Amino acid sequence: MRAVVYQETGPSSVLEVAERDLPEPGPGEVRVRVLRSGVNPTDWKFRAGMMSGYDEVVPGQDGAGVVDALGEGVDGVAVGDPVWLVLAQHGRAYGTAAEFTVQPAGRVVPLPEGASFDLGASLGVPAVTAHRALTAAEGGPSRLGPGALQGRVVLVAGGAGAVGHAAIQLARWAGATVVATVSSEEKARLARAAGAHHVVNYREPGVAQAILAVAPDGVDVAVEVAPAQNIELDLEVVRVHGTVSIYANNGGDTLSLPLRAAFGKNLRFQFLILYTLHEQLLRAAVEDVSAALAGGALRVGEDAGLPLHHYPLARAAAAQDAVEAGAVGKVLLDVAD
Repeated sequence: MRAVVYQETGPSSVLEVAERDLPEPGPGEVRVRVLRSGVNPTDWKFRAGMMSGYDEVVPGQDGAGVVDALGEGVDGVAVGDPVWLVLAQHGRAYGTAAEFTVQPAGRVVPLPEGASFDLGASLGVPAVTAHRALTAAEGGPSRLGPGALQGRVVLVAGGAGAVGHAAIQLARWAGATVVATVSSEEKARLARAAGAHHVVNYREPGVAQAILAVAPDGVDVAVEVAPAQNIELDLEVVRVHGTVSIYANNGGDTLSLPLRAAFGKNLRFQFLILYTLHEQLLRAAVEDVSAALAGGALRVGEDAGLPLHHYPLARAAAAQDAVEAGAVGKVLLDVAD
């Protein structure tokens, strides 16, 4: 089989497409013929130096394809079933940037009828991250579903990003009023297409006032991608007993927090990353994302607010470079048709 591999960390030039033996599934494992592999920021960050401990790595946490073979003791999927993959390269050397991948059955999720492989490969890291951000609020629902966030207002920072896109769609599916912040009119158009009820350009004056016009008592949850830059805004617009869910460090690695302002609102700060997320929380997220997917609440593509950028497997380096450069939308590797 063909696989994208690297044997040392560094720039994208360390990636190469090589022939490797077809992996065999062991007990509790599933072999998937990969059609699409999703590219996330963690892929280039791991390749650039964060990942170590393996002689060789096939990148790719997310993907979608067709079940090809089952190991002993696997149920819930059958050979030929379309599936999507989550955290495929977490804790193991071989991810989804290959024609076949072997994964624990718990990382292989049925793809509902009508859902494309492009959509399946765009879930995983973005959608599960968004789910955790939305369910971390004090007194909020631990699970999502229609009506779970009814009456609540959610602020999504970076509404045109992949996690922001998933957060908008999941929050709206759960009944919340969604406010998204963006940096341009083009990104505003994408956030609206994703389903945001209100969109605010954070480069323009009056950002806090525009948000508070929608939520006079403050927003219930802020899904935060750039806490170092946005902390003052978050403190101003998140309500008393509200939550700031922080999933990234865009714009700076150090967060300086004005304590009295945070004390005064009894705020909750929830930091989150999928790679240390409790298995119970991960499973809940996968189940809820699957329900949203089956209900048609999750969509991708230009008209759904998340443009897709397709690259052949041989151009995996260019795909990772595009993500590192801040491509707007979702970058996918076309492993097979």
